[in-house]
Amino acid sequence: MIRVGLMGYGKAGQAVANVLKADPRFELCWVARRNSSAEGETLPESTIPVIGLNGVNLSDWLDAHPVDALVDFSKPDAVFLYGEEVRKRELMLVSAISSYSEDELDYVRSLGADTRVLCSPNITVGINFLILAAKLLRDIAPFADVEVLEQHFREKPEISGTARKIAQSLSLDDSQITSLRLGGIVGHHEVIFGFPYQTVRLIHDSIKREAFGTGAAFALSQLAACDKGMYTFDDLLMQKVRAQLMQA
Repeated sequence: MIRVGLMGYGKAGQAVANVLKADPRFELCWVARRNSSAEGETLPESTIPVIGLNGVNLSDWLDAHPVDALVDFSKPDAVFLYGEEVRKRELMLVSAISSYSEDELDYVRSLGADTRVLCSPNITVGINFLILAAKLLRDIAPFADVEVLEQHFREKPEISGTARKIAQSLSLDDSQITSLRLGGIVGHHEVIFGFPYQTVRLIHDSIKREAFGTGAAFALSQLAACDKGMYTFDDLLMQKVRAQLMQA
């Protein structure tokens, strides 16, 4: 069983916690957020403690509440609060932060020299499989027109980091991304290939935020079998693809 500490308890973090608590492969040991609302606070309907990162001595906390891995759904700069503990203790790190600065991303990469790190701006299994399939089709048909469509909830202001990742993986720029903001859509991403006599659409819809939790669980289970290093979700999926091809 992999012992996990969860950084961040917003809407996505709560959904991830639900999945990890229900998965027998993992023990969710605690949740950290910027501030816990009360001393001794626990997650609803459980005894899992919630800690506030501001002012807490994380080293002492980890001594008292050891884990094997951290899953980060918090803020980009949180990595500087826990990074050296990850390095020193060789904890696995699964980060789903979508808006790292270059300095923050360089620091995350540096942790891969001492432990196993996965960083993915969208950690759902489906979206990463979509990217893998889109790259294959792009290689097969480089002459096709390609556009990316993304739809999210009304309050999301910026272009989806996932859409940008899809576009970059296909050598597209932001002008080939169309963004729509509608109601309470969790997340919709679509890659459209326009051929002379046919159209191919690769579509992924996030129905509930628990999809992030199943992705984090997949990442943890696969990362546990990896050597030290910095990994992408593509790397983990390709390991599975190669294993399937070898069996075939």
